[in-house]
This record gives sequence, C-alpha cells and structure tokens, in this order.
Amino acid sequence: MGPLDAAIALAVVAVLVALTLLTRWVLLSRRRSLGSAEDRATYETLHTAALAAPALRSGLDAESVRQALPHLRQLIGAPTVGITDTHGPLGWAGTDETEHTAELVAVALEHGRTQASNRVIVAPLSVEGRVVGSIVVVDESASAGLARTATEVAGWVSSQLELAELSASRTALMEAELRALRAQISPHFIYNSLGAIASFVRTDPERARELLLEFADFTRYSFRQHGDYTTLAEELRSIERYLVLEKARFGDRLRVVTRVAPEVLSLTVPFLTVQPLVENAVRHGLERKPGPGTLTVIAEDAGTECLISIEDDGVGSDPETVRAALAGRTSSPSVGLANVDERLRTVYGNDHGLVVETAPGLGTKVTLRVPKFTPTTVD
Repeated sequence: MGPLDAAIALAVVAVLVALTLLTRWVLLSRRRSLGSAEDRATYETLHTAALAAPALRSGLDAESVRQALPHLRQLIGAPTVGITDTHGPLGWAGTDETEHTAELVAVALEHGRTQASNRVIVAPLSVEGRVVGSIVVVDESASAGLARTATEVAGWVSSQLELAELSASRTALMEAELRALRAQISPHFIYNSLGAIASFVRTDPERARELLLEFADFTRYSFRQHGDYTTLAEELRSIERYLVLEKARFGDRLRVVTRVAPEVLSLTVPFLTVQPLVENAVRHGLERKPGPGTLTVIAEDAGTECLISIEDDGVGSDPETVRAALAGRTSSPSVGLANVDERLRTVYGNDHGLVVETAPGLGTKVTLRVPKFTPTTVD
C-alpha cells in the first residue's frame, strides 16, 4: 500500500469514527429528551407509591410501617416521617421525634383533621370514617405546601388501609362460611354413616371395619382446621369416600358416574367446594326419589378454566326456590348450595357463581367454573 492509499484509509477510518460518535451523541441526546420534567416527576411519584402499596395492603402494624416508611418519606420529600396508630408511634424514617410530636398527634387523632406547627405536620389516617392513626412529618420549614402534600399522602395511605381491611373482612367471611358449612353438613352425614356402619357390624364385620376407616378419613378431611384451599384431586378423593359410605346405605339404588380430565386434578379449588354439591345431590335429589338414581360428576379442561358439573336424575326443585336461596332471600334446605356460591364469588368474582338447572321431577345439574390460576398456597 502506497502513502496515498494509507492516507485515504486513515481518512476513511477517521470519518467512520466521527460518524459513530455523532450517532451515539444524537441517540443519547434524544434519550435525555424523552419525556418532560413533569412526565418524569409523575413517573417517579407513581413508582414510589407503588413500592409502598404492598406493605400497606397488609394493614397498619410495625412491620408494614417499617417497609413502607422509606418510600413514604421519599414521596413526601421531608427529612423525617413517622406513622402512628391510635396507641402511639409505629415507626420513623429519619429522627425519632416521639417526644416533640405527641401533643399534636393527640389533637389530630381526636379531631380527625390535619394539624401543623412551625416544624411538625400531622395528617390523620382513617378507614371507613374511623381514625386509625396518623402520618407525622417533621421539617424545619413546614410550609403550607408540605401540609397539603402530607394530607394527600395520608388520604392515599388511608385508601390502601381500607383495601387491607376489606381483604381481611373477605377472608374472615370465607372462614366463617366454611365453619358454618362444616356445622351444617356434619349432623346429617354422621347420623347416616354411623347407621350404615352399624348395620354391618353383626353381618359383615370386615365391611363395617372398612367403612369405619372411610368414615374416619372423610371426617378428618372435612373438619381439618387449616387451609382455605385444596386440590381438586383431594376434593375428589374425599367425595369418593363419601360415596362409598352412601352406597353402603343406598345399595343398588345409587349409581355413580365419574369423568375427570387428568390435567385438572392438580387444580387449586376452595376447600369444600365440590363435596357439598355432591352431598346435596344425594340428600335432596336421589334420597327422595323412589327407585334407583344416578349421580354424575364431571370435571373437564376448558382452556383457562376447569368446568365442573354435578348432576342427578332425582326429584328436582322449583327453580324460583333455588334462585331465592342463592340470592339470600330465603333459607335453603340444600346443604351448602348458597354457601359454596358465595365463597366462589368471593374468591373469583361474581361471574363465577354456581349455575343451577332444575325443575320438579327432572333432576338437578349444578355447574361451576374454576380458573386455573392459583389464588393462594395449598396447605
């Protein structure tokens, strides 16, 4: 390569390097210009609030306050921020100002309005009209703007605490309904099962022993004291034990058809969801029917959901009576029907309640749809 060729090559390289640097500078300049200062401030505010929200959704206690306070302090933009309940401070981000703020906190909690002094602002936290605590802001220049910010943040924190209380109330409601369901099904089932077992004690002791073991396993599952959820496989195993005991009582009068897709066996379902519907079909549909009857239990894979149906060819019911029972307008003779419907709606939403098809003399079919996502850990 001659001197001229080398010079040309160096010039080309220099131009390429310059173009590369220019391109990089343009791209970085555009990146810095993406979004206005207001847009970036809005994003930072929403992001900080999102970081504080999960802890607040667990309720107002020392641990949730410890996790949320750093984000709330950043959101308010003050050197010291604390949170109290109605009994006293739960935590501080910054300097512990307990002694200097107690009097102002007491006034804010009593009157439910933001209180301020030269360096302290106290904004009350309320849930459904009840004052449950306060946000305390300490700054050497406690301006009116800072007071408005503290009040707005307190309002947002209050909304998160209301969601936490709503979640706790829904959980407590489900637990109460589950206890009521256990109490409702136990007397009838225990009476009939023990009667059936007793009938075999003299004539077939080995059969009586097997039935007694089935009874023990069934009741152990039904009355366990932990876990709001189970798998469909566990629920179906409990149903199988129940039907073994009922067949001992009904003999050839009870025919059972089961069709379950293997891929839905691991599905998580609310505890005692399907079992009460099966008991209802036997007790209120087939038991009252003269002659033999058939119970059909089907669990199908339906894309993002599992479709479960319990059908009997028993005596059926008046559709209006069933609608009234599900709506809570009247007491229902059906074991657990309204209870299961309410719990399904609580967990999955109102569009996942029971669908009941029935008419006098034409049997009953109850259908439910269970989403395949897992709402909680199975115990």
